[in-house]
Amino acid sequence: MKKVLIANRGEIAVRIIRGCASYGVESVAVYSDPDASSLHVRLADEAYCLEGRTALETYLDAEKILLAAKLSGADAIHPGYGFLSERADFAQAVEDAGLTWIGPTPENIALLGDKVAARRIAEQVGAPLVPGTPGPVSNVEEARAFADQHGYPIAIKAAFGGGGRGLKVVFKPEELELRYESAVSEAISAFGRGECYVERFVYHPRHVETQFLGDGKGRIVVVGTRDCTLQRRHQKVLEEAPAPFLTDDQFNQLVAATQAIGKAVNYRGVGTMEFMLGHDGLLSFLEVNTRIQVEHPITERTTGIDLVSWQFRVAEGRSLDELPDVVPSSGHALEFRINAEDPGRGFLPQAGELTRFDLPGGPFLRVDAGITAGGIISPEYDSMIAKVIVWGRSRERAIVRGRQAMKETVIEGVPSLVPFHRRVLLEPGFIATNAEDYTIHTGWIDNDCTWLPELAQPLPPGVAREDVIREWFEVDGRWIRLGFPASLVGSGGAPVTGGAKAAAPEAIQGAIRSPMNGILARWFAESGTTVAVGDSLGTLEAMKMEMPIVADRAGVFATLVSENTIVKEGQPLATIA
Repeated sequence: MKKVLIANRGEIAVRIIRGCASYGVESVAVYSDPDASSLHVRLADEAYCLEGRTALETYLDAEKILLAAKLSGADAIHPGYGFLSERADFAQAVEDAGLTWIGPTPENIALLGDKVAARRIAEQVGAPLVPGTPGPVSNVEEARAFADQHGYPIAIKAAFGGGGRGLKVVFKPEELELRYESAVSEAISAFGRGECYVERFVYHPRHVETQFLGDGKGRIVVVGTRDCTLQRRHQKVLEEAPAPFLTDDQFNQLVAATQAIGKAVNYRGVGTMEFMLGHDGLLSFLEVNTRIQVEHPITERTTGIDLVSWQFRVAEGRSLDELPDVVPSSGHALEFRINAEDPGRGFLPQAGELTRFDLPGGPFLRVDAGITAGGIISPEYDSMIAKVIVWGRSRERAIVRGRQAMKETVIEGVPSLVPFHRRVLLEPGFIATNAEDYTIHTGWIDNDCTWLPELAQPLPPGVAREDVIREWFEVDGRWIRLGFPASLVGSGGAPVTGGAKAAAPEAIQGAIRSPMNGILARWFAESGTTVAVGDSLGTLEAMKMEMPIVADRAGVFATLVSENTIVKEGQPLATIA
């Protein structure tokens, strides 16, 4: 390989550009119109515009990316994570074009990307599993039949995706239909396919995973473990390596299952195997991610393995002979995801200009960022700003260094997760030194965290507490209560900014207004039809979050905004007359 095109954006594109420089190959960036001045565009040796704003028009357009590779003379493509990274048809198209695909084989991606097929393989090799449907369900009634047999709660999961997209948890029978529709809709929007399967949902599990490498010739190397239990809406906010409080037997089970599944498919490249770990110690296989992970830096820091470099090596056909079957870990590392989200408003994402971004410093610290101060965080893409990685000889030392790193991190212009990270590093259930006192589980933030309201960002100038009214919204299958200035709610309200009233938005009778900035992804209801209270009308998306639009009254429905349109908070989307 001599020139690598990076089919991605943000911090992972920057990471791969640096990997290219270290490996001694040239880098080519691609970018959408909103990303024209982004950091990855500036750092790459060359950059090509994909002409468009949305992911579908740009980073998900395989033909545009292949054309950019041809124009630039790139001889290899690295997909990063997300977008086309787990699309077997794209990997095949890259290889058919005579280019080197820096990732697992198309066959690996197709087989393991199908979660149902991956479950079958896991079952064949003896990996632990919770009950699930043998294949994707055809309709909500099949999901209901599974729940009637195995009981609630159940998890509805996109068969061809990951990262928490297309995953809905159903606790009661009356929730099933809405959650099923939402899972299918989100799967179609995120992955282009709506097939979903159903599993028995496990209460209060930890999320643990293994990093592994395969040479495509039968050798599988396990490169440590990670714990990614701290999640909101099934998406990770803080990760650590190695996974703490594992018994020797649990560690050995993880290694054995990883190597058995990897060898069964003759895996090539970098991959991650995810598991649930119950409080009773039971391990259960979840899925295989056939790509580099967001949290790969903590594995690099604790093992000394440059995973991106090894992706390059394996893509060139080099062996893994210099690595042991299980790479030992040294010390402990934490990764803090710095997202443009307000934890005090249900982790609601917010686009805007990053007016200030003070990064932490010091030894044993790494920052992977995809934006600098003055950059624009676009509503079209993920809300991640950066990742801060700290290391210590022990977990306790890494936590102490994490507190200092979060103290030094200052972000202005948009809300961020920094206040959450500062607070969680004082949480007794997280900083516990033994398994018995560690009380964090994958639903802890959504269900058991009591101090999130304390982190709410200050109200805009001129808005008093008594001027705020609170409304309930469903976010990724959970109802959360959000506060809005009273002037934004109802028809014809005037937003208050800078101590004075701005021009009132257009008064529209019976308007349904957008609760946040984002993209109107899909309408379920058709204009002219009659809807009832609680009917699912459509979905709004922003930065990997989907918010259903639900009818608050009965009447005749009419759309004002078409699908795939960027909308602003408070903007009328439709009417119910």
